[in-house]
Amino acid sequence: QVQLVESGGGLVQAGGSLRLSCIASGGTFSSYHMGWFRRAPGKEREFVAVTSRDGGIKYYANSVKGRFTISRDNAKNTVYLQMNSLKPEDTAVYYCAADYSILLATAGGSYDYWGQGTQVTVSS
Repeated sequence: QVQLVESGGGLVQAGGSLRLSCIASGGTFSSYHMGWFRRAPGKEREFVAVTSRDGGIKYYANSVKGRFTISRDNAKNTVYLQMNSLKPEDTAVYYCAADYSILLATAGGSYDYWGQGTQVTVSS
């Protein structure tokens, strides 16, 4: 059983930056692809970014490409999401998730474990 705990959310003005962290415990972190998802008020959960087990492959949603960067430190069992040039439409609860599948996935249903989420609010 893998436990994931996110941190780093908060309130920021448009154009600002935040770095989210997600620390994993209870499993072999390097065995999982790690993804970030978000759910905005009144909307369905959406894919944000994913990184492969060794961090060598990364995919991003078009809405965040060029502004967000996903990275991981397998020695620290942690995945990060650096968010720059934030916009009000980035306001959401952000979740990290672990996927044991062979292929990288952007669909939430592929992921095996989820964190509790961290709130990001971007004011205009």
